[in-house]
Amino acid sequence: MNRDEVEGKKENIKGRVKEAAGVLTGDEDLESEGARERSKGALRETKGRFRRTLGDAIEDFGKSVKK
Repeated sequence: MNRDEVEGKKENIKGRVKEAAGVLTGDEDLESEGARERSKGALRETKGRFRRTLGDAIEDFGKSVKK
């Protein structure tokens, strides 16, 4: 996992907790904030996965060219 994946996962979880707390307390602002944070975290995690996959593909291509 790279930094974007880890940070995205943390942000996603933090957002889920805030969102759930907002639902339980009836605080719509906290719920919305949590949902936004969760979405940003999921997007960052996806970006990290894409970067890792792209890096792996480039690395594999480099290895095949050397042969």
